[in-house]
Amino acid sequence: MRFGILGPLEVLDDDGSVVSVGGPKPRALLTLLLLEPGHVVPVERLGGESPNALQAQVSRLRKALPGGLVEFVAGGYRIDVDPEDVDAHRFGALAREGRQRLTAGDGRGAAVVLRCALALWRGPALADLAGAAQAVPLEEARLAAVEDLVEAELGLAEGTPVGPLRRLVAEHPFRERLRAQLMRALHAGGRTAEALAVFEEGRRLLAEELGTDPSAELSAVHLRLLRPEPTAPARRRAPAPLTRLIGRGAELERIAALRGARLVTLVGPGGAGKTRLAVEVAGADACFADLSAVPDRKTVPDRKTVPDREAVPGGEALSDGEGVPDGEAVPHAVAAALGLRDGGLAPAAASDPVRFIVNAVGEQELLLVLDNCEQALAACAALARALLAGCPRLTILATSREPLGLTGEALVPVGPLPADPAVALFAERAAAVRPGFTVGPGNAAAVAGICALVDGLPLAIELAAARLRQLDLDELAARLAQHEHFALLSRGDRTAADRHRTLHAVVDWSWRLLGAGERSAAARFSVFAGGASRAAALAVCGIDEDTLADLVDRSLLVARDGRYRMLETILLFCRERLPAGERDRLQRAHAEHFLALAREADPHLRRAEQLTWLAALAADHENLMAALRWSAAADRPVAMRLTAALAAYWWLAGRRHEVAPIAAALLDGPIEGLEEEYVSCVVHAESRACAGHRRRADEVMTALDRPLRHPFGAAVWGMARVPGAGPDPNPVILAGDPWHQALHDLGLALLAVLGGHPGEAELLDVLARFRSLGERWGIAQALDWLAQLASWRGDHALAHERWAAALTALEALGAVREAADVLCRRAFDHLRQGDAAAAESDFRRATGSPAAELGLAEVARHRGDLPAAAAHLARAGHGTRAGDPGTVYVRASVLTAEARLAEAEHRLADAARRHDEAWAAAQLAPLASSLADVLEGRAGHAVLTGDAREAARLLGRATALRGTAVAGDPDVSRTAAAATEHLGADGFAAAYAEGLRGDAR
Repeated sequence: MRFGILGPLEVLDDDGSVVSVGGPKPRALLTLLLLEPGHVVPVERLGGESPNALQAQVSRLRKALPGGLVEFVAGGYRIDVDPEDVDAHRFGALAREGRQRLTAGDGRGAAVVLRCALALWRGPALADLAGAAQAVPLEEARLAAVEDLVEAELGLAEGTPVGPLRRLVAEHPFRERLRAQLMRALHAGGRTAEALAVFEEGRRLLAEELGTDPSAELSAVHLRLLRPEPTAPARRRAPAPLTRLIGRGAELERIAALRGARLVTLVGPGGAGKTRLAVEVAGADACFADLSAVPDRKTVPDRKTVPDREAVPGGEALSDGEGVPDGEAVPHAVAAALGLRDGGLAPAAASDPVRFIVNAVGEQELLLVLDNCEQALAACAALARALLAGCPRLTILATSREPLGLTGEALVPVGPLPADPAVALFAERAAAVRPGFTVGPGNAAAVAGICALVDGLPLAIELAAARLRQLDLDELAARLAQHEHFALLSRGDRTAADRHRTLHAVVDWSWRLLGAGERSAAARFSVFAGGASRAAALAVCGIDEDTLADLVDRSLLVARDGRYRMLETILLFCRERLPAGERDRLQRAHAEHFLALAREADPHLRRAEQLTWLAALAADHENLMAALRWSAAADRPVAMRLTAALAAYWWLAGRRHEVAPIAAALLDGPIEGLEEEYVSCVVHAESRACAGHRRRADEVMTALDRPLRHPFGAAVWGMARVPGAGPDPNPVILAGDPWHQALHDLGLALLAVLGGHPGEAELLDVLARFRSLGERWGIAQALDWLAQLASWRGDHALAHERWAAALTALEALGAVREAADVLCRRAFDHLRQGDAAAAESDFRRATGSPAAELGLAEVARHRGDLPAAAAHLARAGHGTRAGDPGTVYVRASVLTAEARLAEAEHRLADAARRHDEAWAAAQLAPLASSLADVLEGRAGHAVLTGDAREAARLLGRATALRGTAVAGDPDVSRTAAAATEHLGADGFAAAYAEGLRGDAR
């Protein structure tokens, strides 16, 4: 709630509605309590009524206010409100801040703060306490704040208005500070004779009424008027920065490199820190002209947030350039900044202000900063051209949201901060509002995410950091992720200009400078996510190239590498201004456009040009995901078609996990005419697809009797399918295309390898065919399994050569998950060679997958670090699920590894159970190689339980199933050595041969 006692009592609720508190006595009681919020006011100071009468008034007050606000505490009453919510206390804080700024030399900042303070007054203080002594110090503080405001305005180039100041002197004739200020204001306006008359009137009044002489301070002002010293024009300097500049090294280097340029413009979106950078560059001798108050022909800035001088005592003057014709406003504002006056009159009286400035500056060497030129761009450009032509030693540094467009203008783009400086800025500003705040390993990701969510804009970062006074870091990040930017980032420096106080105001300032056509185009462009190409902007939104260029010039769009992008904050603002009906139409057009792009790209992803098309799709990844999300909610068939058309992209770019939840949401519903698309949704849903949907997908695939529109879906289905789960599909689905046939033969070759018939000839043939097509994914698949065969037979050099080539192909594609699989297979080979360090390095590069966690567990177990092994196995097990075909093979291996860990910890009963579970898991997808791995684990257990012959038979059976022994496996080697020690060489050989023949249990 808010409370006002600077005038009649006013109580407002959180919505700004007036709350009635009753008649005069409750109002007076509340006023007395509000003078000391949060403190106990003794009963004897609360109106002098009897305790019973006072208690009755308190009861009435409590009924009007929220419960618990008025408390009885040890002989008195207390109102539990924040002093900041009471206007008198807020006024006092602002008045003190204004005086501090004035003392520090920040006259402009002091003026803004003091106007805010004085605007809180609505009438005489404590109006509901007739004749209260407590009103006297408040009224005195008000008058002192008025004097401070006048003092601040006298130090500004525009000065202070004389009329209201003269009335104040008439009301308070013995306040010598006010009289001295009136004399200085008259003199500054060329009215020295009137100023001397004001002094004489004051001297006479003091003598007649008080019998005293003027003070030393008033006499000193009188003396300066009688003996004026010639002074150079008082130029307005750049405001002293309150904080250090962070993260603009590249821009400073660019500006330094433009030392010879006479017009340099810092260009960028609102909130990027152009003014702060200009202040850093300007130095002490530059003249600083803030043009934000200059009226533009299209709009006048909103001044609702910070009161101007008409709203407070001592008001009535106009800001720089206000109240003059548009074409003259800019030169008048610049003349005021230069401290120029003509014949004692304000610059607005000059008949030719541009010529006036040119004559005044002449041959002087001067840096002139023109800040916020976008407000009156044409006038700024015209003035800059005239001044540069007429003042040969003048240099102009301009800041603007769009270029001035003059020949010879050098542009310095000022955009979002890079990630590291953005985090550093957040950390510094956050520490200012939450002492002790630092960025470390525990919160670095959250801070970086917040900076990214606000586009790295310095102002937005500062506003976000300031929110840590009320929110914790995770809550701030979560709310920004929900696009609550404008609600959250709404409390800035109260002395800042309106357009920089909130994030909404920053963007609104740019919006109001646009024409109607530009506003419409910007709103329509907001349908895109992550930017758009020129062709997409035209196709979806009907925005032509000239309009795009205009929006780039106005810093609403950023152009780079043939694409246009809107900062997220601008995009959210523009999206709010898109009518609902048009939004629906544009979202449908957007989805249909990107479906067409996906269909066009699909065949190219299976050819040598796949990298080019992958890059094209990656550039529009956010648009593709936005189109998929919209269509999943609004048009299921379009969403299913998108999922299928992008199957190769999801897989090759390593992004299929992103689409899984959306694909799962599309499974329920009719599939007539969308059979192929349905299968793609099932396999992309991964473990989210239940067994019923997987069976239905198998039925659809085996029933298809035509070539696939998107054949990569068959590859995805084949990899996700449990071997032997049903009849094979009709070969016709892959007919008529070399890539289709190579994929079919790759599948057959892999089934042979994993089914116990390892042979290289088929894989080498498939490799050659994929190489002839230039298709990297197929090349990598063939190389990976050729490397595995070489590793099994002990040819490690060849294996690693092939794995390196496979990784090169996959990394070129960006296929992160496939690369992780290859790294894991190579790491297990390192482990078989006894190189645990190299194995660990590869497993860690592949971290995040169950196979990588399994591998790290094996490294730890072989090193004897059993707790670490258990931790990795727990994570590996968490990433698998019983019955999930996507992880069935890893699950069997994880269970075997858990059994071996239990054996190392002498928990043989637990180990036996795990071996049984591993065998059951392997039976779900009975590939010979997976069964062989489980049997080798059981062989180790048999040795430990005293059955060496069974161990040897199981080892032989595993070799028979796989079709080959695996060279160098340390667990198998230990099992074989232990069995041989018990059985002797001949006994081991005989039992091993039994296994090869299939005699093992």
